[in-house]
Amino acid sequence: MTRALLAAGAHRIVAIERDPRCLAALGDLVAAYPERLRLVVGDALRLDPAELSDAPRKIVANLPYNIATPLLLGWLARIRDYESLTLMFQREVAERLTATPHSKSYGRLTVLVEWLTEVKILFDIPPRAFSPPPKVTSSVVHIIPRTQPLAPARKPALERVTAAAFGQRRKMLRTSLKSLGIPVDALLAQAGVAPTARAEDLTVAEFCALARAAASSPELCRTIGAQAADEVGQPE
Repeated sequence: MTRALLAAGAHRIVAIERDPRCLAALGDLVAAYPERLRLVVGDALRLDPAELSDAPRKIVANLPYNIATPLLLGWLARIRDYESLTLMFQREVAERLTATPHSKSYGRLTVLVEWLTEVKILFDIPPRAFSPPPKVTSSVVHIIPRTQPLAPARKPALERVTAAAFGQRRKMLRTSLKSLGIPVDALLAQAGVAPTARAEDLTVAEFCALARAAASSPELCRTIGAQAADEVGQPE
């Protein structure tokens, strides 16, 4: 893929790779294109592409499927630093990214991604395209950052609300949101959401309304702050 991008005229590529099996081949490409290709040996989960490259930036990646979702969620934190992301996922994950309410694929990942971006599945890649062939179909997805989030919301509150709602997606919100530790009836009334609705019934904008209402709760703010402090204190 790196060779194809160079052949297509990419002005500057920063390639992040940790697999020793790939480093030798990439080293040959660096030698052939020293002004256009930079090789960074490291773990993509621990590196920030925006810190390694200059604007305008695009991410093009053949993602390892076991870390594809954590990588994407990490890049969302600085999504406006990129013009676009063109990524390959397992087909089921691609369907989650582009799902609509009332569908079985619609979930927390859908809400968080569509809140900040516009997502489109470009095409599928069958197992026979790989050697050895995997047991799953792959999909190439194109992601374009929105100029503004789909609706106003604070990210920590939106993450908490969606985690609670989809953590018990078969239950009504008046039950599933109790794990937030705040008065649920007042929260739902403030957001204009029916207590009998389930997570899969809400649009992204409605989840943002819930997040705004939740963010006004001192109890939830204290919980989010405490969790953030714990995460900062975790060892590498």
